[in-house]
Amino acid sequence: MNNGKIVIVDDEKIVTSAFKALFKVEGYSDIHLFNSPKEALDFLKFNVPDLIISDFMMPGMNGLEFLTAAKKLYPEVSMILLTGYADKENAIKAINEIGLYKYIEKPWDNDDLIMNIRNGIERSHLLENLRNKIDELEQAKLKLEDYSQNLEKIVAERTADLAEANKKLSGIINYCADGIIIVDGEGNILQVNPACENLVGLSESTLRKKKFQQIAYSNVKELNSAKDNKSCIFGLGRDKSEVLLRDYFIVNSLSGEHKPVEISFAAISNDSDNNFDKFVGVIRDVSVQKETERLRDDFIATLTHDMRTPLLAAIQTLKFFLEGAIGTLDEKQKVLLSTMLQSNEDLLGLVNALLEVYRFESGKLSLCKTAFPVKDLVEQCYTELKPLADKKNLKFSVTFELPDNLHIYADRAEIKRVITNLCGNAVNYTNMGGEIKILAKSQNNDFIFSVSDNGNGIPQADIPNLFKRFSQGTARKRSTGTGLGLYLSRQIIEAHNGKIWVDSKIDKGSEFSFLLTNVVTDAKVKERQVSNG
Repeated sequence: MNNGKIVIVDDEKIVTSAFKALFKVEGYSDIHLFNSPKEALDFLKFNVPDLIISDFMMPGMNGLEFLTAAKKLYPEVSMILLTGYADKENAIKAINEIGLYKYIEKPWDNDDLIMNIRNGIERSHLLENLRNKIDELEQAKLKLEDYSQNLEKIVAERTADLAEANKKLSGIINYCADGIIIVDGEGNILQVNPACENLVGLSESTLRKKKFQQIAYSNVKELNSAKDNKSCIFGLGRDKSEVLLRDYFIVNSLSGEHKPVEISFAAISNDSDNNFDKFVGVIRDVSVQKETERLRDDFIATLTHDMRTPLLAAIQTLKFFLEGAIGTLDEKQKVLLSTMLQSNEDLLGLVNALLEVYRFESGKLSLCKTAFPVKDLVEQCYTELKPLADKKNLKFSVTFELPDNLHIYADRAEIKRVITNLCGNAVNYTNMGGEIKILAKSQNNDFIFSVSDNGNGIPQADIPNLFKRFSQGTARKRSTGTGLGLYLSRQIIEAHNGKIWVDSKIDKGSEFSFLLTNVVTDAKVKERQVSNG
């Protein structure tokens, strides 16, 4: 019979029922299941758990709020957050901010879940034992004066207790599956555990002669510069106590393999001026997760690609019907067929957007850069969107602060996609009778584009999420789109080594802008791609 009091909170009864069946099979008996976070908190006020498991999305009180409250009651108890893939970044943030033990993505693997539960209970017991030892040492400190004649004996006893606690802690570090590394503020490696040695393929004595940036990198260029000890690739600096490095790689010297990792650094010491001088990092191999993500993305790409052919066939067939290929249609038939055509075209747009996102993220899309007159491109986008703006009675204008024949070197089709998306969003989300201004200008060798409106604006809390995948609107208004337009625009601009951003104020409007650096070229205009007017 497994020991440990476990509290599980999930608003879906089917999930708690699944846990109940699983724990019965695994031999856990002291299990307490709740479908309400508030009921679970009432239980925790009078019962000390060994492990708490909570769902992320729950009505009334979400998982982060519940675990934060539980953390105040039992700081040493291990806590696991159940989350979907879309909330993975919030789960990682919660681990850093709240101090959670683990997050597990749904659907989970039962063997992996049971292993994490066992480790979590053991961790709670170890932390509780360590806390008890610390409390005992504090009590011993208060009694030093009363036992001054036996000071040497008491110190020896307490030292033995501390050594035992340190031995346990060393055991945790040495047998930890994740790599653990200690560095100074410049990246010099001071200490590593066996898991880190295995990950890098070097002994601790060899690693102590290296810098962290010589074994870890986020891109090849960064790695090459770091080998000369002339760059520091991670921002530990002098004013940060915690740093999370994602999408990094560790180079294994024995196999030559570049393993994807996530690394969390935290300060472990500082001087009187609050300048951190040592940091401990936990290095986690995420090769399996990356491969799973790749297979998932490949599946989505294959599925969406295979959907294009039947969609195109259906769209063409509906167009033939509407053009009278099978005879004259009455108004009701035209309305029904037009609705079907629009729905199929919308679905085709979603499929194409998903394919474009996949191509950018997988690195399979190569930019086709040419020199072209950028003013013509902006005018073309403006002309195409002007009828939509007129339907909403919008004051729609464009201003150029650049020469008529100014050429830039970029992928014309992709830049047009970005401009059309930013301006189209402005038209869609600006109220009737509003105003939209487009500005295109050059500055030195850079090209800057912006589109501003006097719409409702975007809350500051929502701005960081606007350019993320599947972000749909804001807390004030949810979009009916795919949530891929701004994300794809960011991918395109960043693929050009540019920058895209937004400035917005509530009830005053928004301004979306992007910057392409060093793209102005001396190419001459051969022909006008878009006629003025």
